[in-house]
Amino acid sequence: MRTLVLMSFLLLGLTSFAQTTVKGKVVDQNNEPIPGASIVIVGKAIGTVTDFDGYFTLSTAENPPFTLSVTSIGFVPSTSRITQNNQTIDVILNEEQTQLDEVVISASRTPERIFESPVTVERFGLADIKNTAASDFYGGLESLKGVDVNTNSLTFKSINTRGFATFANTRFMQLVDGMDNSTPALNFPIGNLVGMIETDVQSVELLPGASSALYGANAFNGILFMRSKNPFDYQGISSHIKRGITSQEAAGDNYYTDFGIRAAYKFSDKFAGKVNFGYLRGTDWAANSEVDKTRVGGTRADLNYDGINVYGDEVSADIKDVAVTLEGLGILPAGANALVPSQEVSRTGYNEQDLTNNKAESIKADWGLYYRPWENDFEISYVGKVGTGSTIYQGTNRYNINGFFQEQHKLELRNDNFFLRGYLVADKAGDSYDMVFTGININRAWKDDRTWFGEYTGTYVQATLQGATDEQAHAAARARAESGRYLPGSSEFEAAFNRSINDPDLSTGSKFQDASKYYHSDANYNFSHLIDFAEIQVGGSYRQYSLNSSGTIYTDNDGPINYSEFGVYTQIQKGFDMSESSNLKLTGSVRYDKSEFFDGFLSPRLSAGLTVNRNHNIRASVQTGFRNPTTQDLFIGLDAGRAILVGSAPENLDRYSRDFEVSGGGQLLGQPSTITQTGAAAYNNSYSLSSVQELGRTGNPADLVVANPDIVKPEQVTSAEIGYRGKIKRLVVDFSAYYNQYKDFISQEVVIAPYYGTAGDGGLSVAAISNGDFQAYSAYTNSDVNIGSYGASLGLTTKVLGNYDLSGSYTFAKQDFDQEANPDFMSSFNTPEHKFKASFGNTNLFKNFGFNVAYRFSDDYFWEATFGNGVVPEYHTVDAQINYDVPSIKSSFKIGGTNIGGEEYFTAFGTGFIGSMYYISWTINNL
Repeated sequence: MRTLVLMSFLLLGLTSFAQTTVKGKVVDQNNEPIPGASIVIVGKAIGTVTDFDGYFTLSTAENPPFTLSVTSIGFVPSTSRITQNNQTIDVILNEEQTQLDEVVISASRTPERIFESPVTVERFGLADIKNTAASDFYGGLESLKGVDVNTNSLTFKSINTRGFATFANTRFMQLVDGMDNSTPALNFPIGNLVGMIETDVQSVELLPGASSALYGANAFNGILFMRSKNPFDYQGISSHIKRGITSQEAAGDNYYTDFGIRAAYKFSDKFAGKVNFGYLRGTDWAANSEVDKTRVGGTRADLNYDGINVYGDEVSADIKDVAVTLEGLGILPAGANALVPSQEVSRTGYNEQDLTNNKAESIKADWGLYYRPWENDFEISYVGKVGTGSTIYQGTNRYNINGFFQEQHKLELRNDNFFLRGYLVADKAGDSYDMVFTGININRAWKDDRTWFGEYTGTYVQATLQGATDEQAHAAARARAESGRYLPGSSEFEAAFNRSINDPDLSTGSKFQDASKYYHSDANYNFSHLIDFAEIQVGGSYRQYSLNSSGTIYTDNDGPINYSEFGVYTQIQKGFDMSESSNLKLTGSVRYDKSEFFDGFLSPRLSAGLTVNRNHNIRASVQTGFRNPTTQDLFIGLDAGRAILVGSAPENLDRYSRDFEVSGGGQLLGQPSTITQTGAAAYNNSYSLSSVQELGRTGNPADLVVANPDIVKPEQVTSAEIGYRGKIKRLVVDFSAYYNQYKDFISQEVVIAPYYGTAGDGGLSVAAISNGDFQAYSAYTNSDVNIGSYGASLGLTTKVLGNYDLSGSYTFAKQDFDQEANPDFMSSFNTPEHKFKASFGNTNLFKNFGFNVAYRFSDDYFWEATFGNGVVPEYHTVDAQINYDVPSIKSSFKIGGTNIGGEEYFTAFGTGFIGSMYYISWTINNL
């Protein structure tokens, strides 16, 4: 039905015909053409843009006289009066020596100069995309002040600001033309894997810090806004092709291809449409670290080795307990366990390179139909997006995301004063799988854990009785247990691998299965055209989740899990002329949000901005924000190997259930051979991990500390920020500082739940711990301690040596948290204390030729996440590019490289080292 309505609009639009035609050319003060300049009829939403040579043609039903507004980023706006049909005009725009006049929308949901924004905001526009030395526009965002980009893989980069970052970054929001780009299954953005085509990007805005007052619960650490080109304003065919290589010590040199094409056509002043297609393929950064994940200096020769990028060795057992069990079964003679030490031994794992082909691929397409029934600012649009891709994702484990599919469909009505939109986001996991469980279950396919550890322990006893040393006995035991092991590349290995990645049961397979979705609607109305004394906005949103992982991620074995949340907000903004040279702008906003599982929350924000002599602005703001627990916080039920992740929605605690085998020692205490334990044990019958480890060191039961974490509830933050933006002669300065104080900070706490006894009883539960009869859980809870963070950023931009661009920024970030007093709580700040970025270039070194060199430094920092914890060393990178425009064929050529120094680095514990990229690109007609 929607399609029929839109087609009707199309036919109606085709019945109108233009009455007035205006042609012209827009150039700069050096008589160089300005491509992409916007030409709009003043007071109307009718316009066009200049082509690559600066020419434009505007056909409209408007009758003269009327006025054209001519604008382009980086130039002073100009107007031209049109008095007759077929008039030809020449427009000269003078270059503006500052970026402070660029217009942003995100900070207040209304257009305003970035200079006058009430909060910190960063912008990345068409000129920045052209001049970035990064391999694509999304990677170029790493040059922005205060921005952290954590590289998961070649096609999956996670953006964050102001700390507390993981790849599962549910604290940061990413919007594409108003649509949330988070995957329904994972509840966070997966970079630009299924995002925007570079030739369709009009601008990118980034709002760091809490923004819940306008954008709701997920806008906790910041928001990335990506806005595409409207076909009414940007017509024609544009494309880019990029070819190059990625170079990494682990993976070697591999070809890289990135292609995109955009086609847009304005059929009339009423109807326009566009379509985009993008394709990227390369080889991912290979992860091949054999460093022991749990012990400093550990190697593969260790008995209980657990390599970072080695999978299958997560399975371990205490061979003393195994010997006791074998005695009870009559397999070992009575008393034989006295010959066996209490020693954890792990199975032999497989390297990640044996479990993935490291393919990085992204295929995406989108289309849009736009209808303006009254040829003014009122617009009806339908936008559809689909994307599929392959990448590596690191969460609790390492996942090969293969053939992942996501689709979005949006219907929107809007004009200059309001918008009303509704959209659907749905995904399918494709042929994705968990590489950790792939390694575990290939091992189990040729020899189950009981047989492997039984053979190991039995051989150890025999070797000891024959006079072997402890080291010799362990060597003989592993050799016996490893007999028949499937070797990578063998037919047996390949068969077991294929069975595992197609089996969603994690006890035997590793397939990642999901078909979740969510429905979202939001609206906003600006009363500025009706009310003069202030600008007032009201709005709201509603979201319905439908989780459907068939029990492979969530506890949804019996069908999809559905729940919803909504929010409403209002904002008032008022400007006061303090004098002829100063203006004060006050902004106040408040939002109310409610999830069906929690009480509602109010999120207010107050800000003030004082502008002096147009070139100096001082701003200050105080706001509160909150975030609801995510879908995983609430409903996950996933055995991750070392621990079971159990969400803490009240009805979820008993939905996760599993049978566990009881040790021989436990059975001697009268316990059954198996027990059934639910996820509730993590929250009401558990000890802290650190106290269990202390018990292992001291043997003193008094060291045990009952954990029993509370179920998770919404997290809150209070944020204060001050800032200054100004222009001092040729120098543009942008400074900001902030302090965040968190309450009920959401994180995960690893706890130990005994199979029998009650935590704190001092008896049976202690025996369960001593016998190894317990399960580790990762519980989702809130911290009752004070957690804060603070930081500052300083950005400087100027022209030097005539027309050379020089910029630099420094960012400081610090966590305020006593980790020693809370050893079991993981805050995952994951942010360097010091960052420095600089760039030097010239967009017009000589006619049509430009270049740019970018440098980044990151201090070392400690990375902590469910996959593993470790230090990320400091690193330095240099990216560079040269570009040359050929106006006669409307083309721009670029040759560039990233990390051209070749010193490999990583931004998160467990990922592949980031090597170098070298490329050449050809872009056609991208205004």
